[in-house]
Amino acid sequence: MDKMTQRWTDDEFADLNLGDGRLNKRARTLMDTFAAKPASSIPEACDSWSETCAAYRFLSNPDVKWEGILEPHWARTRERMGEHAVVLCIQDTTELDFNGQEIAGLGPLSYEAQRGMYLHPTYAVTPDREPLGMLDAWMWAREKRGDDGVRPGLKESRRWVEGYERIAEQAIELPGTRLVYLADREADMVEMMRVARDLGTPADWLVRAKHDRCLADNEGTRLWAATTNGPPLGEISFTMGGREKQKAREVRQQLWAQRVLIGDGKKGQIEATCIVAREVDAPAGVKPVEWRLLT
Repeated sequence: MDKMTQRWTDDEFADLNLGDGRLNKRARTLMDTFAAKPASSIPEACDSWSETCAAYRFLSNPDVKWEGILEPHWARTRERMGEHAVVLCIQDTTELDFNGQEIAGLGPLSYEAQRGMYLHPTYAVTPDREPLGMLDAWMWAREKRGDDGVRPGLKESRRWVEGYERIAEQAIELPGTRLVYLADREADMVEMMRVARDLGTPADWLVRAKHDRCLADNEGTRLWAATTNGPPLGEISFTMGGREKQKAREVRQQLWAQRVLIGDGKKGQIEATCIVAREVDAPAGVKPVEWRLLT
């Protein structure tokens, strides 16, 4: 076992308390094992069949909860965050696909026939891309749709709102650190913005804009048109990395920003800034890159 990995595990999970010293020791051993081979299956990562069996016994132990395992890491992440002036708190959802495996408690994924569960973590990182750790997580399995096409169970969009609430709590505990909640298009929700406003916006928020909303203070005017109504503030240039069948290329965008008022759905208003970054002089046959953000 690598000594550096061992020292990291002992420090990161020094306060681990699963109610039994043997469980604590096994948890740290498994973290070392999986960290050494993160892309491997459990049998591939373990050194022997006995170690594999011990891993499965640990993971199937009803007294071991994932929150209990992560609690020491969450605390250490908060300590590291306090050492920085700005921390980005990034949220997104990923599918855990266990299709074809005999596992109890799974539910549908993007396609109803797929089987698995969802993970929605909050990842803390500095503006210089230094990872600080995980802060929070939602995990759930969807229920099947009913005969009426409606899926029962929890309201999944709530994860974006609760995600901001957890970051807001951290912001109060870390007054010397500016926390920025970052999320994708699903988080373009009036409910999330309203909660942030009502809490006094202890943490900043920045989301990709999904909805071209009507502005509350200018009836009939749409958000994106209002933002780009005027000369751009400036330009940025960058190299966009290649992906799938698209080659890497240089991109030049013009920038607009506008302070706007959005209706909060309850006869109130939310003050926000809309930012539009629009590509100019895109190559022929290539869709221009355009980003729309709310903050």
